[in-house]
Amino acid sequence: MPPRPAYALVATDLDGTLLRPDNTVSARSRAALALAAAAGARHLVVTGRPAPGVRGVLDGLAYTGLAVCGQGAQLYAAERGGGRLVRSVTLDRKCADTALGKIEAEVGPVFAAVDQDGVDGVTLTEAGYRMPNPALPAQRVDSRDALWERPVIKVLVRHPELGDDALAAAARGAVGDLATVTLAGPATVELAPRGVDKGAGLALAAELLGIGAERTIAFGDMPNDLPMFGGAGRRVAMGNAHPELRAAADEVTLSNAEDGVAVVLERLFG
Repeated sequence: MPPRPAYALVATDLDGTLLRPDNTVSARSRAALALAAAAGARHLVVTGRPAPGVRGVLDGLAYTGLAVCGQGAQLYAAERGGGRLVRSVTLDRKCADTALGKIEAEVGPVFAAVDQDGVDGVTLTEAGYRMPNPALPAQRVDSRDALWERPVIKVLVRHPELGDDALAAAARGAVGDLATVTLAGPATVELAPRGVDKGAGLALAAELLGIGAERTIAFGDMPNDLPMFGGAGRRVAMGNAHPELRAAADEVTLSNAEDGVAVVLERLFG
């Protein structure tokens, strides 16, 4: 009997990690994921994207099973021809609006967007907010009040002048216990429900799959991947990763443009 693989769960972020800069998964990465699957390892997507924003990627990978979406707020079961939410945690809209007010009291006016809950939820943006990834669809609303018309899983915040790290730090100081603040990507500071992050989402998915942290390898590129690293036996930062994630990693691979995930999987499972 062949030995079981050292890692039974391959947890990957999407943007800046598994996806190339053009939002595609390369043929090399697909082949590397197939190598891992042939060895008995499961692939688990762990992404900040809400479930509606990840379905196209999952369909393209012929991916079925659990996926952690919305920074851990959603546990999504991808199925052929569709999918369903296994669990979803929403952000209290009154708390979210209060949190934005506290941030603005600290740093001045900001622009906001929200990801609505549900498998058919949409991303709403107020005037002045520009989506960091133009490939993800969004709808413009006329006022901030319109952001709160339906339940939301997270809020995205941008500042006209402050850099990402400065805005994230200011938001953490201002928001306190109202929400979890994370830096999820370039120009992507987000507010999630308190206690919700990728680590919590990974832990729940791994428990349902019956796979322990010591048999999980995780790949990421931004500080929002730090909680996911905490639930993995091996932590791999991309070559394009934020310095905080590189410092927490066991190794740094090549960038997402250079198929860094595939490089590691080929070494482990090839």
